[in-house]
Amino acid sequence: MGNSHTRVRITGPVQTRTWNPAEGVVVERVEEKLLVRDFVRIVFFIPHDHFDIAAGVSHALGSYLRAVEGHQDAISTYTCCYWEPSTLNERGWQLIREALEPQERRYMEDYNEDEAHSLEKEGSDPYFGIYGAQDSRYRFSYHARLPWRETAPELVSTLEVTLPTEYMQANGPAQVRALASDMASRLPFASGHAGLALDVAYPQWDRLALLRPLIFRHPGFDIRGANIYDQMGTRVDGVHWMNFLGPPVLHELGGAESLRSRLQSPSTSVEALDGTRVVVTLGSEPEAGDLEQNQSLPAYRELARWLEYWQEPFAWGFLHRQGRDDDARELYRWWRRFLD
Repeated sequence: MGNSHTRVRITGPVQTRTWNPAEGVVVERVEEKLLVRDFVRIVFFIPHDHFDIAAGVSHALGSYLRAVEGHQDAISTYTCCYWEPSTLNERGWQLIREALEPQERRYMEDYNEDEAHSLEKEGSDPYFGIYGAQDSRYRFSYHARLPWRETAPELVSTLEVTLPTEYMQANGPAQVRALASDMASRLPFASGHAGLALDVAYPQWDRLALLRPLIFRHPGFDIRGANIYDQMGTRVDGVHWMNFLGPPVLHELGGAESLRSRLQSPSTSVEALDGTRVVVTLGSEPEAGDLEQNQSLPAYRELARWLEYWQEPFAWGFLHRQGRDDDARELYRWWRRFLD
């Protein structure tokens, strides 16, 4: 795999607070932890309710489990229905299977006040995550949108998979590409992507001093998180190595053939998944780029220009409300790194 010089591991002090029940006090410690590291991420934004996509999510989970089979640190703990993280045992698998086999469709309007406080018990707010060993960066996470009869158009279900970069180094980018495509095959996504990203310890915007030398030199690293609260709707989350496009964006671009004719970079491929969805792949492997070495990722910039109209609004606008205008301006500059 190329770009080996862009592997990222940054550690630093983190203050932690734990409750000591024996002494009845809060104990504060400063521990050295991993603050920033590179990894590979696959994300899909799906404008459908859990009842309609559970089978596709189950297929995607099966694809992931086959891909990480034999990696001892890939499966360790789980969360499901807002339970605390626990060791993934047979009970955990049972809860996940039950979450993926909804028996009836219920809408939020049908719940009485008491039921609405316990949605996870009724399976109407499906969420689960499967995590690898600490700092391994293996994760499969799914969160369905709440099922309203009249759903706000910006609400989506999200499915996210992360893999350590070492996984791609060992197995090759073609295997990651095959995994992402297989996961996508039964998901009615509006958009999605796969590529390099930086995992940043919370709160992300407080790590700008660490991120600045990386993100403004290596534009191929994504730092954007992805979850149900992003309200992505049918817009796109920037440009990445693999870019999954569905309706309505692909239709408004004129379909697969029209998009293929517009993209001139020799490293770009446009593969039709069916009549309404494509994946645009920018090269045989993801690239971090390096502006100091004149590696500006021209294929990424070309696709960004065609997708600019459908890109979601700036993701960190709330920083202005918190009086952090300088941080917001800096992140906005990064947000438009392939356009300006």
